[in-house]
Amino acid sequence: RHGLIIMKKLWETIDGAVLKSLPNSGHGYEQQIDIPEFTFLGVAEQPDFGHIKMWFAGEDTTIELKSLKEYLFQFRDTIISYERCISVMYEHMMEVYQPSRLRLEIAFRPRGGISSKMVADVLTKALTKFTGNSSKRASERFSE
Repeated sequence: RHGLIIMKKLWETIDGAVLKSLPNSGHGYEQQIDIPEFTFLGVAEQPDFGHIKMWFAGEDTTIELKSLKEYLFQFRDTIISYERCISVMYEHMMEVYQPSRLRLEIAFRPRGGISSKMVADVLTKALTKFTGNSSKRASERFSE
């Protein structure tokens, strides 16, 4: 019997160096990127799907969309949890682009009747560092 063998990878193999930047010819705008068909392997090693929305503002560089597509393609045969998925993407994008603004949302498709949305944001990360407590909601942090 002949069949297609799919090599499954772990999250450590995702290469952030695939992401490339372009010189930013303009300033003062926000780029919004919508990726409705993000695919990866969930921790149960079953195909999983998500919808990525990204808000990006760079000073000197912007995202090369072709490289973003190639970067995301690496996830298709990678076993990764929702939490690790958004964390890896966020860290790679911050490292490569060093944007003044980055908000990354991934709405994962329902499994077992439950859906989940993960959000990583420059503002949230800054507030967490400032307060030293990521378990507090933003509204609680501002009232202190």
